Amino acid sequence: MGVRIELVLFAAIVIIIGGSLGMKLNDRVNGYQGLIKELEFTDTTFTEVDTEKLQSRAFGTYGVKEEGVLTINNLRYETETIKSLVAKKGTHRGESIYLEGDVVLEDSGGYTYRTQQAEYNQKTEILNITAPFVASKEKNIIKGDTFTYDTKKEEAYGTVIDAVIYTVDK
Repeated sequence: MGVRIELVLFAAIVIIIGGSLGMKLNDRVNGYQGLIKELEFTDTTFTEVDTEKLQSRAFGTYGVKEEGVLTINNLRYETETIKSLVAKKGTHRGESIYLEGDVVLEDSGGYTYRTQQAEYNQKTEILNITAPFVASKEKNIIKGDTFTYDTKKEEAYGTVIDAVIYTVDK
């Protein structure tokens, strides 16, 4: 009087199927809410246009967009009034680009601004330099602690300014 092998196999199959249906399978550890990548790219150029003209162009060697925040390494950004805006890292949130590491702005007027940290608002076209900076154009040199530059109006305001400006004698 032995147990038939068919009954043992049937019971094993029922237990395996029942156990697998009762398990919840997913890629995340319970309770962990990690970042979800929406976009990842390398060596990419973004071009923003409207119905009339080119608004801006941005290039990055590596970038990722997570939860609506775009981070670009080795950013190079250009507009009609900005010849180039370069930074090791740029973070785009809403209307602002937060720049970090060897930030260099070359404007259409010929000035070059160098700092380690800045914020550029795309809507107002204002660059806020929030770290010590050096601005130069030919022999003209301006140094300071903070700086606000309106790229549309070409107006600038700074704090703790030390400058050497050469003017043309008339």
